[in-house]
Amino acid sequence: MPQLRLALNQIDSTVGSLSANAEAVLHWTRHAAEQGAHLVAFPEMALTGYPVEDLALRASFVEASRTALRSLASRLSEEGLGELPVIVGYLDRAERAQPRLGRPAGAPENAAAVLFRGEVVLRCAKHHLPNYGVFDEFRYFVAGDTLPVVRIHGVDVALAICEDLWQEGGRVPATRSAGAGLLVSINASPYERNKDDLRLELVRKRAQEAGCTLAYVAATGGQDELVFDGDSIVVDADGEVLARAPQFSEGCMLVDLDLPAAAPEAPPAVVEDGLRIERVTLTEDPLPSYEPEVRGGFADRLEDDEEIYSALVVGLRAYVHKNGFSSVLIGLSGGIDSALVAALACDALGAQHVHGVSMPSKYSSPHSRSDAADLARRTGLKFRTVPIEPMFDAYMGSLGLTGLAEENLQSRLRGTLLMALSNQEGHIVLAPGNKSELAVGYSTLYGDSVGAYGPIKDVYKSDVFRLARWRNRAAQERGQVPPIPENSITKPPSAELRPGQVDTDSLPDYEVLDAVLALYVDRDQGLEAIVEAGYEAELVARTLRMVDTAEYKRRQYPPGTKISAKGFGKDRRLPITNGWRERPAH
Repeated sequence: MPQLRLALNQIDSTVGSLSANAEAVLHWTRHAAEQGAHLVAFPEMALTGYPVEDLALRASFVEASRTALRSLASRLSEEGLGELPVIVGYLDRAERAQPRLGRPAGAPENAAAVLFRGEVVLRCAKHHLPNYGVFDEFRYFVAGDTLPVVRIHGVDVALAICEDLWQEGGRVPATRSAGAGLLVSINASPYERNKDDLRLELVRKRAQEAGCTLAYVAATGGQDELVFDGDSIVVDADGEVLARAPQFSEGCMLVDLDLPAAAPEAPPAVVEDGLRIERVTLTEDPLPSYEPEVRGGFADRLEDDEEIYSALVVGLRAYVHKNGFSSVLIGLSGGIDSALVAALACDALGAQHVHGVSMPSKYSSPHSRSDAADLARRTGLKFRTVPIEPMFDAYMGSLGLTGLAEENLQSRLRGTLLMALSNQEGHIVLAPGNKSELAVGYSTLYGDSVGAYGPIKDVYKSDVFRLARWRNRAAQERGQVPPIPENSITKPPSAELRPGQVDTDSLPDYEVLDAVLALYVDRDQGLEAIVEAGYEAELVARTLRMVDTAEYKRRQYPPGTKISAKGFGKDRRLPITNGWRERPAH
């Protein structure tokens, strides 16, 4: 039985950074070659980064991607790596597609290529295009109509791209019909909670359907609101897991595989879904038999809270670094949200790159001031205090505001102060709002919503508390100082914009609120269905009304890491001007 040593490289590409991404491919290919690999694979669109969004419609970028691919093939050969086949994702275009209504201009393709001996020896485009959630691939790409099969050391290797596994039909059953011994799927599958379990079951099922070993190589890192968690997997034809890579880290997973020999007679040229088999032979003869040395290993799975926290850290770090910044600025109120954001920032960037500002007013409690200072001591972040009372008094003397306008003025002064420091010192401001507050509009435009990134934008308030407790517990287990003051976790949440104010003056208890929001926002349940689930009708109606009328605020909130199946942004697209309101049917 022929053998192959497969190298799956889960790397963190940056959208548009073609040169840097190509260097990463070279680096990890060289590493794989040093480890004796016979076939190397990289994630979906590793050369361009993913998702490229409307860059796919820009002809200059498409051509730059195609040129970078050819250059990469040449450089691999020049550096002595030409005999090692490399599978890499990139942006291409259909050569013969005719312009027509409903087809993306220029016929771009989400493509994969095989590089060998200085040449691009095989190209293919993604067959199944996702068009749900954060995906808009009908807008950007045309679908591929081939099943690429490349023969390497006597083994037929079929190729697929991400969604080709998630949807039924297409390249998976075609792989069985083609008699391939290995199916390699390159992927850039965004992280969301519990997706790793779903992904594993999917890969196991598709391997059994394909009738061969399946290697799933995934991207890692972050791109704007998306996080990619790696978790590359290899399973055999029976669905047994042979190897599994770590989550949220770059690296090369090597696996020695025993695979069936390619059939001497080729199967039919056209198989399922009208796919045309495109075959290329690189090396016909099997390798001399060798003793397997690497079995890939099984990386430990992260527990749920650690997994979510890691995703938030990776997303924040990627956004800051990939946009050319090195430091962040956070308004520290002494509350749980800003404390968790500060802890995330310190873990993502290092405390020396995190700047915190306490901005007390006459309504700020002594414990809020001391809790903010305690957080700074625990984490080691850079800390200062700038009272806003003189500025507040100046505005009030000029405007004589009252009620809600007076309360929101305090928040807007803090926002202005943070942005002024950002401009002066070059830090980017982090917005501390959570998903519960964004859902019901419990924030002040141009106040606590200012910033370049919202690290906990997709985290419900009840989860904020849970993650804070997990982070402190993890620190204790490592013999470290817990970063978040206990008082920030245990005291009642409050915006402190008037005497004695607490969040529950305006909102239901967060455990109840978040449960209702999860049904309405994440699962699109209506009022009656939520009431039938056991929640009080008036509370549900009030909550849904707050959500519906806050859409204009959410549109103006900065991007933030997506961790749920439906975050605010591309996942959930509702009109701002909207007369529809959920009401009981009777």
